[in-house]
Amino acid sequence: MGSIHLYKPHHTMRQLIRDNNLLLMAISRFNIAFGFGEGTVSEVCASNGVHTDTFLAVCNLLSGNDFRDFEIDLREMIRYLERAHSTFLDHSLPQLRHKLIDAINYSATDEVAFQLIKFFDDYVEEVRRHMQHENDVIFVYVARLLEGHIDDTFSISDFSVNHGHMATKLRELKDIFIYHYKQKDNTRLSSVLFDVIVLEKDFLSHFEVERTIFVPAVERQEAGLRSRLSPEGVGNDTAQNEEPSPADALSPREKDIIVSVAKGWANKEIADRLCLSVNTVTTHRRNICAKLGIHSAAGLTIFAILHHLVNLEDVNPQGADL
Repeated sequence: MGSIHLYKPHHTMRQLIRDNNLLLMAISRFNIAFGFGEGTVSEVCASNGVHTDTFLAVCNLLSGNDFRDFEIDLREMIRYLERAHSTFLDHSLPQLRHKLIDAINYSATDEVAFQLIKFFDDYVEEVRRHMQHENDVIFVYVARLLEGHIDDTFSISDFSVNHGHMATKLRELKDIFIYHYKQKDNTRLSSVLFDVIVLEKDFLSHFEVERTIFVPAVERQEAGLRSRLSPEGVGNDTAQNEEPSPADALSPREKDIIVSVAKGWANKEIADRLCLSVNTVTTHRRNICAKLGIHSAAGLTIFAILHHLVNLEDVNPQGADL
């Protein structure tokens, strides 16, 4: 996006902002005070009690740079995401509603305007439920993980497969105004639509931070904790020095899916037996294929056998690709 191809601790905060001024939102959500002068990233983060690598990972992602070599602090990540939720729910969306009402000359007798505001209000409520679930359930789950508590009935992959970016209806609202809503004197409406476009991009960026930084970091935390708590992992230094298995990259639910495929079950049967939707099963299989580079049922079956996910006698030689 900018001229700096990778933000590092020695860069100044001024350099980051000049390179991508949209990082001002990220800086705010890390609760970093402005007025940092010529301070470097590491200096400013240290003085504000912010984990430097986590900050740099987010800023690099938002600027289209590589972020994978930075260590993620999940507690810092949760604080960042909670502040982002607060920004959306307490500031961005309410302000947009006020400007929207003003722009369309809303009144109780204008049925079209009433429906447009209702569409927006319903959307805001959907966003609120989505983010409240993350605050009250997902972040609490991760906090317990960090305290050493594992939940065998839930994993972050159960959340991620149904996790959306919440920008679709906002885009629909924008398109309704642009292509269908006839109103002259559109100066104020144009201003609102610009705010909608900015907010839409903000939602998409927020989703990418959750999808590509937060969720993988939680998956690593889950895998590490399960390894430490497993009977084989307790007091076994040799096991800790072994090369990681490709199966370690899979979540427990993804392993369930591979075992089901090896047994010859079709997607509908997998969904029924595991109490999932067919769409969720399809998404899991797509993620598995992306992780392993294996795209056929036969290949997944061989993988399951080689990595001891399934007993040979349980394998259906015919397999199932649907």
